[in-house]
Formats: sequence, C-alpha cells, structure tokens
Amino acid sequence: MRMTPTESAYAPAGSLHGKVALITGSTSGIGLGIAHAFAQAGTRLVLNGLGPADEMERLRAGIEEQYGAQVLYSAADMSSPSSIEQMIGMTRETFGRIDILVNNAGIQHVAPLESFPVEKWDLILAINLSSAFHTTRLALKSMRENGWGRIINVASAHGLVASPFKSAYVAAKHAIVGLTKVTALEAAEDGVTCNAICPGYVYTPLVEAQIEGQAAAHNLPRERVVREVLLAQQPNKRFATVEQMGAIAVFLAGEGAASITGAALPADGGWTAH
Repeated sequence: MRMTPTESAYAPAGSLHGKVALITGSTSGIGLGIAHAFAQAGTRLVLNGLGPADEMERLRAGIEEQYGAQVLYSAADMSSPSSIEQMIGMTRETFGRIDILVNNAGIQHVAPLESFPVEKWDLILAINLSSAFHTTRLALKSMRENGWGRIINVASAHGLVASPFKSAYVAAKHAIVGLTKVTALEAAEDGVTCNAICPGYVYTPLVEAQIEGQAAAHNLPRERVVREVLLAQQPNKRFATVEQMGAIAVFLAGEGAASITGAALPADGGWTAH
C-alpha cells in the first residue's frame, strides 16, 4: 500500500522511540555525543565507560532527566571478553532486547613501529577491534530474534588511509571496516544492517588538549597548530562536532538507511578524497 507523506516512516525520532541502544565508550567525546542523539530520538540507553562511580552516576542521571529516557550504565572493561558478556547479559535482562549497538570504545598510542610497546599494541587491538567482535557476536542473537537491528562501528579516516606512527590504531580501524562488511553480509537477510562511520578530527576535550600540547611543544599559535598540524590532511580545515557524529549515527539507525549496509561512511572533511 502506498504511503502518504504524513504516513512516512522516515522520521528518525519516531522510528527509534522505545528501542534499546548500547553504546560503548559513551561517557565522553564522540560516544557521549552519540548517546545524547539517541536519547533525544527516544531510545532507551546503555552507557559504557570508565570513571569515578559518582561521576558516572551523575552523567547517567543527567541524560535520563534531560530526555526522559531510561538509561543504564555499565563499567564493563572493553578489553575483557567476560566483562563484555556481562554487559550484554545485563542489557538483555533489563530490557529484553538489544536493537542498536554502537561500537565506539577506543584508545590511541603513537610510536614508531620498531619501538611500539607490545603491550600497547595488544591493548589497542583488544579495545579498538576485539571488543567490537565480542559485542557483535553477542548482540546479533537478539537482533535476529526480533528481525531488526542496527550495528554502527565508529571507525576513523584511519580505517581508510594510514598515517605514520599509528600502527596499532590504523590496523585496528582498517580491520573494523572489514568486520563491518562481513557482519553486513552475514546479517543481510535478517533485518540487520552494519555500517562504519569514519570521522576525521572531531572536536573533543582530548583534541583540545592535543592542540595545547602541540602549541607548547612547537612554539606555535593555536590557529597554526589546528591548520598545519592536526588538520593538515583535512581539506575543510575545521573540526567535526560530536553532535554531527550523533546525527549520522541516528540516521544510520533510522528507516531511511534501511538499505545502507556494509558501508564505510567518511565524515572527514574531504581527507580521504585526496
């Protein structure tokens, strides 16, 4: 039956109302921006991240109060498969389902290959890559049972191109793009999509700290650090915002993106257009 414009299912907030979204690494930065966007769209949330218990409770309660959304918090260690399994179990026990999974947790370390600390390599791959494998394999069962699901992997422009001194990060982000494609193919007939967002530089408190550090180290004004160091490869010469990342994630979860799966979507100001 043909829909009239007023019957269209393409309003993201309406289509996501009441669904359950689990977002890893969502107590700061990009993940927190995505959490706010999904709460505003009407989803119930599971936040995840590390921090003092009282601070995490304030964050959880604040989002719950601001949007009227039911919000849980998990301190699951993303480097631990058993901890991840407990988080997925808590989500299903509380809400009975997982509709949307956003794999955002990640860390970084910069060093030349020959002196890259082995323990840092192992930890980055565990958190940036293996955690997404574990959450995905455990969440897919719920999504398939319900005939609907959205898996969104926050990769990076470094999932598409490389930079020196970031071997573990680049390797993990390239692998996340591959995992995205495999997941999309395996779940294609089950009403489940899987896509990757590949941001360039997104303005967060951590990025601001990098600007200040580089300015001091190279004795450069802030504006030159932004244009000539951090955004040297980004043609638009401006940071993306966490709100923009949230809007992309909500779009990918909505009905308007139901036929988008297996994609690695650059949100990098033209970086990967070179």
